[in-house]
Amino acid sequence: MKGHEGIGGRVSSGRRGGGGSRIGGALAAAIAKSRNTAPAAAPVFSPLRALGRRQLSQVDLIGQSLSTIAPATGMIFIAAWIVSAEPGFGGLAAIIGTTAVVVAVAYCITQFTRRLAAAGSLYSFAFHGLSRRATLTVGAALLLGYLGISISVLANAAISLLGIGTALGIDLPGTGPLLATAVLVAVTVAVIAVRGVRFATRAILVVETCSLVLIGVLMVTGPDIDGTLSAPAISGTLPFLAMLVVLSMAGFESAAFFGAEARRPLTTVSRAVLVTPLVCGAVFVFAGWAAMSGNAGAVVAAYFDGTASGASLGMVIAVKIGVTCSWLASTLGCAQAGSRLLLAMGIEGTMPKSLSRVHPRLRTPYVAVAWFTVASLLGTCAYLQVFVTDSNTFDGFVEVAIVTAYTLLAVSCLRFLCRIGEDAPSTTVLAAGVAAVGAGLLGYLVFDGVVHARWAIPAAVLIVGVSGIVWARVLKHLRPESLETMGTFDSVETADLLPGSGELVLDDAGRPRMVPVRPGAGLGA
Repeated sequence: MKGHEGIGGRVSSGRRGGGGSRIGGALAAAIAKSRNTAPAAAPVFSPLRALGRRQLSQVDLIGQSLSTIAPATGMIFIAAWIVSAEPGFGGLAAIIGTTAVVVAVAYCITQFTRRLAAAGSLYSFAFHGLSRRATLTVGAALLLGYLGISISVLANAAISLLGIGTALGIDLPGTGPLLATAVLVAVTVAVIAVRGVRFATRAILVVETCSLVLIGVLMVTGPDIDGTLSAPAISGTLPFLAMLVVLSMAGFESAAFFGAEARRPLTTVSRAVLVTPLVCGAVFVFAGWAAMSGNAGAVVAAYFDGTASGASLGMVIAVKIGVTCSWLASTLGCAQAGSRLLLAMGIEGTMPKSLSRVHPRLRTPYVAVAWFTVASLLGTCAYLQVFVTDSNTFDGFVEVAIVTAYTLLAVSCLRFLCRIGEDAPSTTVLAAGVAAVGAGLLGYLVFDGVVHARWAIPAAVLIVGVSGIVWARVLKHLRPESLETMGTFDSVETADLLPGSGELVLDDAGRPRMVPVRPGAGLGA
């Protein structure tokens, strides 16, 4: 990867000045010669080349990460918590502190994205610093997290769409219309995700940006409304707010799923991973301030209570449209990220091989998109039956999965940098701090659940914690070779090399390795 980007750098720098023109001409001639010279060995291809390498820009990647987070919806729920719990400036401090921890997690992730490009995100990165069982635990936690987020946002998208109809006087009560709407949304999302990654990322960026601007303007200009807020039941503790912020930011790293499809993956993916939590943290602090100052109360009441809160019909419709668009964008973002996680697992063999199929023309993992969408839809049907009135247990399970993945990733970062000899003191302290905070938060959740006899969260910690062990044992019996082929990354291909720079061969593990050009190779072609 680095060598490939370095080649691009030499091409551009070689076109400056008179000497640069001669160098550029010689380089162009070398490239032309390489195209007309028969390879000395069988060409080596990237395992991810079917996705269509080097097509996503920086804006596309930021759009993907922002859409997965759905910051407009996070603004509503964080503002609702501030209005209901009235924590004062402690609430803003908790949001800022949690944002700082998430940015630290992002920094740990960039230690991998600056060196590797993958379709499996944290699951692929963890392989370089953890055991195979721990890596599978990260994969299971990441899959459960993204699937849980997808289920939640798909259900809320259906609810919000029907809420717009209710505000307009088209009331469709009952579970049937909800399920039908969820199916319609899921099919639409799957079609867009298969249609093409660039179209999807740019569409959801526009949608999410418009939603953010609309909700932000309404939070500043909304009228004062007297009345009782009927938001979902919440806890008044600051750790709950911290978990709410973590859940609201979950998916900020989803740009890392598109390393193979980014134009300059080692640079643009890292920027997207770092910028996204900073932007969302600023947006959430703004929402908290708007709630404390009384400006956001009207927006929150309009979303949860409609015109019964005293808000005008126009404001209710505007809020619901803005939030609904954010739910829809997040559903699409999850489908794109989750499908690429399944794709990476399918290529490795840790999941069925059929998940590795890519559409030959559209270059999207259509089988993985279909399976992820079906799983999300089935989960949404259960969610609408069981958790629609109180989602605290469901959200808690998703939060445990996400925090577990981030915590193990920080541990992997420590071991990875130490192994390659690049463990600077600042990075070591930061990664160790993230791991300690993550482990402490999980420990607090288990303790709180045991003390208050709420066993769902301790059970979630146990399930996620043993998932990698169970998965590894299943693979050992059914597909033992897959445990040796883990760690799928984008890599330099034979076509990326210049004549004389060497040639690529596959080693015994099936991974590309550069070797010197054999004397006389390719002559006479």
